[in-house]
Amino acid sequence: MSDRLCLSRIRKLMLNPRLSCPHNINQKQGNNMSRFEKLTHVLWHCQYHIVWVPKYRFRILKGPIAREVFNCVQVYSSRLGCKVIELNVQLDHVHLLVKVSTSQLMGTVKGKSALRVFTRFPYLKQKPYWGNHFWAKGYCVDTVGVDADMIRKYVKYQEKQEQRQVQLNLTK
Repeated sequence: MSDRLCLSRIRKLMLNPRLSCPHNINQKQGNNMSRFEKLTHVLWHCQYHIVWVPKYRFRILKGPIAREVFNCVQVYSSRLGCKVIELNVQLDHVHLLVKVSTSQLMGTVKGKSALRVFTRFPYLKQKPYWGNHFWAKGYCVDTVGVDADMIRKYVKYQEKQEQRQVQLNLTK
């Protein structure tokens, strides 16, 4: 997707308060925000494509080792509240497409920044509209970048490429 198209889509969301504001989502009517997860005060959609390799990129991720890596990624991702969208363990690298909540990060950022602002500008606490809260409840977050379908196709393509390479190596 081109940068210009992404910016166009972002501008459209920002200029249309019915689409950009989580409080304006109409559940009965269809909306283009269905990819978002909703928590009490949060609307979020964050997927990351992560690739990592064994040390020295040794080609050791096969058989029981590959299965163990696969299971570990599934289990630990689940424990951390992440949803694995795609997972592909190759001989010398792992592809992970994962959906991640940013609630812990945002809780810390909003909480610590509010404390700092109130410490540096104590008069803000005295205002009747602030009370002990600097930030409004909730936030909306999305990731910008390559389309998730493209990443999914890329991860699957990598697996096919790896199989082709193995076949070529066997015929040599």
